[in-house]
This record gives sequence, C-alpha cells and structure tokens, in this order.
Amino acid sequence: MRVIPLTVTALAAALALTACDSGGSGTNSKNGSACEIGKVSVQVGPASVAPAAGDTGEVPVSLTNQSAPCTLDGFPGVTLKAGGTSATVPAQSGAKTGRLKLAKGDSATFSISYVRGKDGDKASLAATSLTVSLPGGDATQSFPWKYGAVAGKGGSAENPNATVSTFQQAGD
Repeated sequence: MRVIPLTVTALAAALALTACDSGGSGTNSKNGSACEIGKVSVQVGPASVAPAAGDTGEVPVSLTNQSAPCTLDGFPGVTLKAGGTSATVPAQSGAKTGRLKLAKGDSATFSISYVRGKDGDKASLAATSLTVSLPGGDATQSFPWKYGAVAGKGGSAENPNATVSTFQQAGD
C-alpha cells in the first residue's frame, strides 16, 4: 500500500513545479509592459550648462507616465545630432540598471553628462538636437540641444565625451 502515496506525492510535486514556470521571460502583462515614448511626457532641463570648453555639464531628463502602468528596464537611448551627423551617447561606465515600475502619474529621471567642446573645432560635435528613446521601444522624441558643442573622444566628433545615467525614481 506504500506505492500509491509515493506516486501521488511525486505527481503532486511535478504539477507544483510545472505551475511555477511562467513560460517565458521579459516584461509581461502581470508586471506591466515596457514604457512607450508616446505614453509618457518628457521634459529636458533645466540644465547645469558647461560654461567653457573642457568644463562638464549635466542635462536632466524627466518623464512622467501618462498611461497604464509600465516598466523601464534598461538604459535610455540618447542620440545627439548635428546636421547629417548622429552620435549615440553611451551609458555611464560601470552603471547598472534595474527595473523601475511606473504607475500612471509616476515620474523617473536620468541625466546626460557631457564635456563642452570648442565651438568650430572638427573634434567637437556642434549638436543642435537630442533624440530620446526608451528601452524596449523604437519610437523616439526629439528636443533642441542648446548647451553648446560636445567634445569628442579621440579627436572624433562622432564619439562624444558624454554619458547617460540610469533611470531614477522621481518624486515621493
């Protein structure tokens, strides 16, 4: 008679383990979907502008969720543009990102740190606009860049001396 209780116990354990499998990974509807650029309001600045070539400036970017709960999972995408030149701004070295869930009305921020370049120097990117995208989406939103030229690394304007921080919860 001992065989039946062991079989039932083994079957129950197998069913319990199967029930724990979510069947996939990534952001799902239970945890909220990825935040979309068209469903959040985005504000750039006010900035701490680098006053002269070689100085460092910081441009805060704030976003507020205007829709259903969503998740920011990764770094923001930032591109600086000058005429026909586009330069992607990399994430801060050593920065780690986590998941940040935003309910409707919740806000988050990130910062763009940059080194001011010399105006008219071929090793500086004379940026005129900034494009922002959110992780998990292809949509972008553009804003004017009015903080001066951005120094290039290694003498290349297409490799800006700038970085993007992780998302941080804003507000209460």
